[in-house]
Amino acid sequence: MSTLKRILLVEDSENDVQLTLAALEETHLANEVDVVKDGQQALDYLFRRGTFQARGEEHPAVVLLDLKLPKLNGLEVLARLKGDPELKTIPVVMLTSSREEPDLKRAYGLGVNAYVVKPVGFSAFTSALKELGLFWAILNEPPPGSVRKDSR
Repeated sequence: MSTLKRILLVEDSENDVQLTLAALEETHLANEVDVVKDGQQALDYLFRRGTFQARGEEHPAVVLLDLKLPKLNGLEVLARLKGDPELKTIPVVMLTSSREEPDLKRAYGLGVNAYVVKPVGFSAFTSALKELGLFWAILNEPPPGSVRKDSR
């Protein structure tokens, strides 16, 4: 039996945060969803710095990353995450409203695992998140050693 895993949501739009949390709650796919509002907070969370220093050892099962963020944009966060030997195996899904080809090319060039354009309606948004959550948090098998089941 699979254990439910943590998801990191990096999103500055409160409306999109609420929609995402509602959709994930409806699907019961994650024990916890940690939310950060900008690119700097995302890196602090992932690298356990500042207010996230005491965060547990387990990495999230997936990072849902917005492209257009304050402080550091999603592509900058992605580059730093995928450039780190310990963090590079964490799946990252770019969840954004941008359909711009340069964003798409750059995201895949930096190692994003999936690039999903946010649907406009709640029903379509919920359906997309249900499929994303099911795949990344339940079905996908992470590389050995990337998700620690024990906590200190």
